[in-house]
Amino acid sequence: MYLCPMVARSRLEPNANCFCRSHFLMAEKDSVHCSTQNTVSNRYLVCPAFHASPMSSTKVDLSTEIGGLSFPSVLYNASGPRSGTVEALKRVAASPDTGAVLSKSATVVSQTGNPQPRVHHDENEMASYNSEGLPNQGIDYYLAEDNIDEIMKSNEKKPYIVSLSGKTLSDNIEMLQRIVKLKPTARSKIAGIELNLACPNIVGKPTLAYDMDQLNDVLARVAKEMEKHYKPSSSTKMPVFGVKLPPYLDMIQLESVANIINKYEGSLISYITAINTFGNSLPIDVTVEQPFISANSGLAGMSGRATHATACANVWKFRKSLKPSIDIVGVGGVETGDDVIRLVLAGAKAVQVGTRHWKEGPACFERIAKETREWLSQHGYTSISQVYNQLKPWSKERANQARMLRKEAKQNQAANGESSDQVQSNEASLWKLISAILLVIVAILCADKGLLPSE
Repeated sequence: MYLCPMVARSRLEPNANCFCRSHFLMAEKDSVHCSTQNTVSNRYLVCPAFHASPMSSTKVDLSTEIGGLSFPSVLYNASGPRSGTVEALKRVAASPDTGAVLSKSATVVSQTGNPQPRVHHDENEMASYNSEGLPNQGIDYYLAEDNIDEIMKSNEKKPYIVSLSGKTLSDNIEMLQRIVKLKPTARSKIAGIELNLACPNIVGKPTLAYDMDQLNDVLARVAKEMEKHYKPSSSTKMPVFGVKLPPYLDMIQLESVANIINKYEGSLISYITAINTFGNSLPIDVTVEQPFISANSGLAGMSGRATHATACANVWKFRKSLKPSIDIVGVGGVETGDDVIRLVLAGAKAVQVGTRHWKEGPACFERIAKETREWLSQHGYTSISQVYNQLKPWSKERANQARMLRKEAKQNQAANGESSDQVQSNEASLWKLISAILLVIVAILCADKGLLPSE
């Protein structure tokens, strides 16, 4: 059963044209009238013509743009898990359903990170925790032309993006200067930069993007150092520049951050990535009364399913607060196609996958893309761009519709389960009958040959 696309979009707005263009839907309360079919559906809100010929999900377009860069798919990897080496990044690039490739967050020199154990995954799959300490190969490794060629040889059309996370402001400036000093051929192979502002920058100071004065100072310094290279008249073609931000639980604070970022629209910042992990979580193993993680007294960043609603809220609020030309990449708890749709509805132009990529590997991109296409197809959309920033306000009519659809889905699931049980029961009965017949045949044969004991 397919929901009529126009009903899905208009959510019972009167006099809406059906997606198939040959029907006229009259919407009133929870009923839909199709004038051509002369049909009224009070339960399903379905267009009969669309139900007969649903759109093929393979024709749905998942391409998008970030800061003017073309992404063949809305999905790509988050910086962190499975992104630290050439081999790991090659697998991301080779996936048919990734739109870009993002490197591990780099420091000026390579580092091994914190001692093990530094990672923990909850058994209930709701959250993962890490205190890795930014293990990486060092910035020069991710800028090396030979490495980039090796990573991207399976698909050179995808953008290659470098993540920077210096321990200090000076470190970040140093890494940006190294990009400036690259040979033009090497620099042209780096499509984007993601500067991580979601980590502590100065010992004794808060996380950079939580401290408005510090955030102002850092962006002002970066802009001063880089503005001549980002001018349209510059002979140095620089990668598209974006910043990664931590989760904000206070919307006033988020608006303050947006106001600071807006000052650099057009001159430096083309996009933001929201959100990074939740800092300073403490997963505790009650069986032995100690943290699961040894580093940093057990404190760790939390990622995974539990962060998804906050990621949606941050993307939604940033979309309302940032200038329209600044794009948003959504990340946080993305595990399914529905999660992608949520972030795009909230205002994300692209979506990163982190924890699920960590657990499932690059195969997750193909699965999530397939689920995303199926959702779009079933709701009558031909492109992911059609749902961008289209989150609708709550209404009683839509809430009732959602309840009916969920109830119907549960009933169908239960019916399918009963049908499956009945099939299994019938198969068991059949095997019992066959076994009984075989026993009778064996008994007759044995009797004929005098093999059965006599009384």
